[in-house]
Amino acid sequence: MSQRSYNHIWKDAMSELSRLLAEELPPEPPPPQRDRVVFFQQLATLYVRYLQVFRQLEEAHNLLVHPQKRRLVRVILNGVMGRLLELKNEMVEKEFSEYHYVDDVLHALKLTPAALEIPIPQFFLNERSKEVEERKTMLIDILKMVVKTKDPDTSVDTLMTEEEAIKIIQMAERAWHGRLRAKLNKEIRFGSFDKSHRAKNTGSAFSEMAAIRIQKVWRGYIQGKKARIARDEEMIFLGMVVDPKYQAPCSAEAAAQAIEASTRIKQKQHEEAYLKSIEEILKQLREMEYHDTSKTMKNQIRQWFFECRNATGAFPDYPSEEDGGSALIFAEKSPQELMEEIAMKEEEEANNSKSKGTEEKKGKGKDKGKEAEEEEDAGLKMMPSAFLSDLEAANKRFEDVWKNRNESENFTQMHEVELVKEELRKVIEAEVRVQVDEEMREELAELKLSVDKEKAGKAKANAKKKKGSKSGKKKKKEKDLTADRTLESLCQELVEQGLLKPAKDVRMQDFWGDYNYLGTTLRQNDIEPMPSLLDIRQVLSLYAVLPLGSQEVHEKAPLIKSILLVGPAGVGKSMLVHAVCHETGATLFDLSPCNLAGKYPGKNGLTMMLHMVFKVARLLQPSVIWIGDAEKMFYKKVPKEEEELDPRRLKKDLPKCLKLIKGEDRVLIIGTTRDPQSADIKGLSKMYGKILLIPRPDYGSRYILWEKLIKKQGGNITKALDLSSLTKVTDGYTPGHMVQVVSSVVSQDRIQELTNRPLTAGDFVGPLAKFEPVFQKEEEAIKNWYAKTPLGKRRIKAATGKEEEAPPKGKDAKKKEKK
Repeated sequence: MSQRSYNHIWKDAMSELSRLLAEELPPEPPPPQRDRVVFFQQLATLYVRYLQVFRQLEEAHNLLVHPQKRRLVRVILNGVMGRLLELKNEMVEKEFSEYHYVDDVLHALKLTPAALEIPIPQFFLNERSKEVEERKTMLIDILKMVVKTKDPDTSVDTLMTEEEAIKIIQMAERAWHGRLRAKLNKEIRFGSFDKSHRAKNTGSAFSEMAAIRIQKVWRGYIQGKKARIARDEEMIFLGMVVDPKYQAPCSAEAAAQAIEASTRIKQKQHEEAYLKSIEEILKQLREMEYHDTSKTMKNQIRQWFFECRNATGAFPDYPSEEDGGSALIFAEKSPQELMEEIAMKEEEEANNSKSKGTEEKKGKGKDKGKEAEEEEDAGLKMMPSAFLSDLEAANKRFEDVWKNRNESENFTQMHEVELVKEELRKVIEAEVRVQVDEEMREELAELKLSVDKEKAGKAKANAKKKKGSKSGKKKKKEKDLTADRTLESLCQELVEQGLLKPAKDVRMQDFWGDYNYLGTTLRQNDIEPMPSLLDIRQVLSLYAVLPLGSQEVHEKAPLIKSILLVGPAGVGKSMLVHAVCHETGATLFDLSPCNLAGKYPGKNGLTMMLHMVFKVARLLQPSVIWIGDAEKMFYKKVPKEEEELDPRRLKKDLPKCLKLIKGEDRVLIIGTTRDPQSADIKGLSKMYGKILLIPRPDYGSRYILWEKLIKKQGGNITKALDLSSLTKVTDGYTPGHMVQVVSSVVSQDRIQELTNRPLTAGDFVGPLAKFEPVFQKEEEAIKNWYAKTPLGKRRIKAATGKEEEAPPKGKDAKKKEKK
């Protein structure tokens, strides 16, 4: 598509966003909603609409060339992503479930389930490509050094015993005989037979009957072929089968890929030109406008001095740097209003410092109970958003600058010089204001001394008191146990110990699955559905990929510090961890109990290890800390065979480190477990803020998995392969089982024989029988365990209607907590 098309996509997205902002920011706040179902429906509609805006903005930002437009789209993208996470958090709080089924919303908006797919912005990796490559090369170099030091010296010749030599000769001879036999069998199978076996008597008395038989068979074959061709054409016409010409890569796709590659080159060129022009324009503006702006600013401030003296009878106090300095003066306010505002701020600061202690000492239990009752009586309201104000400002910027801008002359989509000057004038104005404020404070002090005869010492003492009252108590900083070490040395030690690992080249799109089409129907009948693999991918993209990929989203959105993935072996838990790292360019740390066995012994060693891991994770953020077999850290009772490994050594220290993760730290802890029943559920629930179930794949997901795995391995799906029957037979098998079976069946030799012997369902059933499937009992056990988690309990209470009861007070609440 052309740049005009992407501009239209951006404008369509902005028109929908302006409608959403008008609904969410009305002039008068809407009345609270008492019906929980109606309120959730409103949330779900907003969520789906914001998601469509997100998809359009991501497409436009991906291939827009104009650097100033891309910067504005990037700001809007961050705001929309943050708002999506806020709405998702509210939906979870109102429906008490991590998975939502909004078929009615999709039907009302005339969308398909594919519209719920969470796109992953490509700027997560494109703008950090050099940094990610440098980290990869650093890890690879360290790994090579570690391998060289660990490998023994191979230059020394080792003596071979007689038995070993005989075994090698036997293996070579048997392999040679095997190749000869395979060659002979191939010749026999593919038609190189002896001519002596042919029939000697070619003549026959029944030649006419033979000719009729040949004609019959031939005509039947031709007619059947025509019927099959007609049937295939009809299926293609009805849209039931894909036309073969669209299955192979066509010239239009190749041309589109080439255009996309050239567009990315243009993006880099325009970005470099924009950055160069900023430096040049900054120099010009400093030379031409710096002196004039400082002069006009000083004149305005002097005028404000004398206006305040004429109005109040005394010179005013100059606003402090924390309040904005002279920026307060240039706000559209009269001198009296400014003086009153400064005085009010001083009084509020003094009152707040006195009233904090008294308010905290008052009884909290009764107040909390009253607040909860008032909220229930008032109804349900939207939580305040941290992104709507930014979105509103960005939308206003779009309407003022880009909505009706005539760009007929800017065909190449280069940067606008006048817009650059407008932005840089603000930067110069801020630089000038700092210098002017210092000079004008001295001038004001001299005026007070000469006119009002006020001592400057009093003003300085008052300023010191203000600073002292605002600063308060200083927080203790963490001790840096490795202050004398470089980042490279820390990384090298962690790689040598196996704690820092390179992530595999896996994408979130490779986690195949289908939409759960029965989710809404099951919930209407009070049956809690198990999520599909597509639901898992969408939720993890929201909770992990989007916050780790964007610093602005991670700081303002609801903070998610840890996620626990629960499911049987082979469902793709570790694959998802690597996919999160690959999509965001995150650094991967492995703190699994099995990986920590025998490393950093003792309490001091443990504290040093955690300090090093979290320090490097913050320096190389975004980072993912993976804890495989997370249940072992919270074992109810450690098995005898694992007592030496000490799997519970992180039980106390890791939750403390988790509390130190803040909004500016893009560090995420992801745990994986297949046996959560053996762990203390309270410990797991406190450690992991989000618990996600990954079940065995349903029918739709299995069908997609079989189809894509066979094609990826190089096999062909023909009519001989009944995928529907194979999908039904393989109920209970995980994606891991399917990957192993396909790799063993669809080998290179089997691919060469596909023309004569196509794949059938029976080819896969035999190898599958060697694996043990995941039975329904195991899945039900995990489902029952999840019902005991905090969110699972709230879901059960909501289903039974107990969530509307008022919370217990006083002694009753304490008794229930003990129980």
